[in-house]
Amino acid sequence: MPVLFLAPQRRFRFPCRQATSSRILTTLPSPRCGQWRRPVPLPSGAFFMCASCSLRSANRCGSRVTLTSRTDGAGGSFASWATPPHADHVSKSMNAAAPRKTSPTRPGRKPDPRRRITLKRDDTFLLCDALGDIAPATDAALGIYDHDTRVLSQLEFMLTGGRRTKIRSRCINDGAGLVVDYSSRCEGGTVHVRRRRFLHGGAMHERIALHNTGGAPVKIHAQFRYAADFADIFEVRGTPRKVHGTQHIACGPDRVTFHYRARDGRAARTHLALEPAPHTLDATHAAVELALAPGAKQSIFLRVGHTLAQGSPRESFCLNLHAATRQRRTVLEHRVTVNSDSPAFNTAFAQLWSDLRMLTTHTSHGLYPYAGTPWFSTAFGRDGIITALLTLWMAPALARGVLKYLAFYQAEAEDPARDAEPGKIVHEMRHGEMARLGEVPFGRYYGSIDATPLFLILMGAYYLRTDDRETVRLLWPHAERALEWIDRYGDRDGDGFAEYACQADGGLNNQGWKDSGDAIFHRNGELVNGPVALCEVQGYVYAAKRAAADIAGALGLRARANALNAQANALRTAFEVAFWRERLGTYALALDGDKRPCDVISSNAGQVLMSGIADSTHAQRVAKTLWSADCYSGWGIRTIARSAARYAPDSYHNGSVWPHDNAMIATGLARYGITRPLPQLLSAMVDAAAGDPQHRLPELFCGNAREAGQSPRPYPVACQPQAWAAAALPSLLQSCLGLHWNAARRELVLIRPQLPPGMTTLTLSRLTLGTASIDIRVKRSRDGVRVEPLATHGDIQLRVTA
Repeated sequence: MPVLFLAPQRRFRFPCRQATSSRILTTLPSPRCGQWRRPVPLPSGAFFMCASCSLRSANRCGSRVTLTSRTDGAGGSFASWATPPHADHVSKSMNAAAPRKTSPTRPGRKPDPRRRITLKRDDTFLLCDALGDIAPATDAALGIYDHDTRVLSQLEFMLTGGRRTKIRSRCINDGAGLVVDYSSRCEGGTVHVRRRRFLHGGAMHERIALHNTGGAPVKIHAQFRYAADFADIFEVRGTPRKVHGTQHIACGPDRVTFHYRARDGRAARTHLALEPAPHTLDATHAAVELALAPGAKQSIFLRVGHTLAQGSPRESFCLNLHAATRQRRTVLEHRVTVNSDSPAFNTAFAQLWSDLRMLTTHTSHGLYPYAGTPWFSTAFGRDGIITALLTLWMAPALARGVLKYLAFYQAEAEDPARDAEPGKIVHEMRHGEMARLGEVPFGRYYGSIDATPLFLILMGAYYLRTDDRETVRLLWPHAERALEWIDRYGDRDGDGFAEYACQADGGLNNQGWKDSGDAIFHRNGELVNGPVALCEVQGYVYAAKRAAADIAGALGLRARANALNAQANALRTAFEVAFWRERLGTYALALDGDKRPCDVISSNAGQVLMSGIADSTHAQRVAKTLWSADCYSGWGIRTIARSAARYAPDSYHNGSVWPHDNAMIATGLARYGITRPLPQLLSAMVDAAAGDPQHRLPELFCGNAREAGQSPRPYPVACQPQAWAAAALPSLLQSCLGLHWNAARRELVLIRPQLPPGMTTLTLSRLTLGTASIDIRVKRSRDGVRVEPLATHGDIQLRVTA
């Protein structure tokens, strides 16, 4: 198969190569984002992948490619870039920060997102380097962001003449705070610098403690550089804007205020205040001069926020530090605690809960887990639902907040510009200027085929977990509207299957969880034409109607419950006929607009098992297929098999491994009694977390086969942390333990519990059911695994089945 190499702004010629897959190692600079594109085989048309921004095809990125039919004697092919128009939106599947033209990265230097430090609290997040600086010359994506707007684009601190050494930085307070330590040479000696900062109340508070560690007095000349560009988050990530709002800067004795008026008339401001008052201060710089005796200490306080603080920066720091600590303790405070005799497991579990607390945001409807930092620090319907589902057994309050939030924003009218239809659950919420002006369609965007049935699944699971009839009664009208959407709008051609087709200009072409442009294709690699019916979505609809039937029955609506069960049974029969592929031993990835099945072995079929729609015999076949070397990398199950036409282990959706995907597959395996692979899958994910510097599971990692002594190959721009990736380990543990709640019977049930390799004892504390709770210990023995209650409070029963 010939491979075409694409190069920016000029023509390149390369010898034609033969390749059987898209695993090509050569990379070239991209005109789209200034990073590197990875060429891939071109079975038809122009197709490429950008390793930085994860764009998959020319039509998705918006960059046109001019092909020539002439070849030279060496068999070379020619290609050139036309002037590359930019895409209207870098979707959730295109997760990278492209350099902004007004603040380019240093030539030849590519920022490494894994070296960034991210802090988040509610709707504010901060990206800085390991020194705590926001230095646009080295990484143009750094800054303080609030509600999708970068409110500070530069903040650099330095001591004149000092070279910084012995640098150590660490995040604290569940990702809301940062401590940076280093030494710096100054006039007269050496100064130890400790920068402690945290986010609270939409502001950043910082104390820079300076300690003269030498035996002589030192003079300190501290310099600050700062700027605020009020760039929209989509602009920072690469979407161009020709027209901006207006800015001006006002300076006072101890502060500078950046003012911005957006094109829709909305005013924004950023106040930067310093204490002690600087000796000099202007629109871009401030200088503080201090003298320290031997052993003396002195601090500089800094506050950056959109409102003026009551009191000085020092007072603001102290008051907000205590308030931030109190608030942090209320996030997911009522949850199960887990401890084992496996240090790697304990460390990974502690990190994931720190990540979840960091990402969980207080809203007027309750707690909501934002999808991930940095670029998805907002509410995504699918991500929030799946995160709540995977952690429901441990923290049901999260599910309640997600349900109420999504019910409030449920679509009420048809709006093709937002892919909205009555009853549909929102996909993405954005608050920046570009979203408000409609320059991107994602202010309140509904382009998701699966969020609506998943909403019903979560509602049913929440009721089973909590027996909270009051909440589900309140939500029932929203459930009825979601069911109506599934039947009226979800099934676009009346064949009984839910399909998607993008209507919004600049919206997502693929609207399942694999939403990159090349994720859904046929056996020969040909991309599908819509409307597209994904296999796992049919399972979601089946499970949604089962869940709604259970709730309807609990609310006394027997006729409605019977009708929904009948619809689910009919869908199950039709699904087996249309989607089962005997030759592959699995379900088709999807049906295209002509009802042709996509004969591709994919992880989507594993999620089918989670819903319960699969025939039990076929479920065994699917499990065997997914556990083969073609699909299982040793770290997890790949999104598609190695034998697939578009397989690439370092692609976003075509061969990579996603922790949340594996957790959902494990739930399906456990549902059908296929429990043997579960401990190994959990152990593999713990090992993957142990190989990460922060001991966390990223959004995804590459699908290369596991090698002894090696960690999984990281995906270059994976979000870390990512909510549903953090939720994967709790769900995998639940599947291994066979743990289920039956709140109506006041029961905690463990079915054939297992422990992963290397673990002999596991303790679960504060397993709560209403006001009752139980603590249990799971221990490996000669006969298998033994479960024993440690303490019981209130009306709750433990039942273990072998």
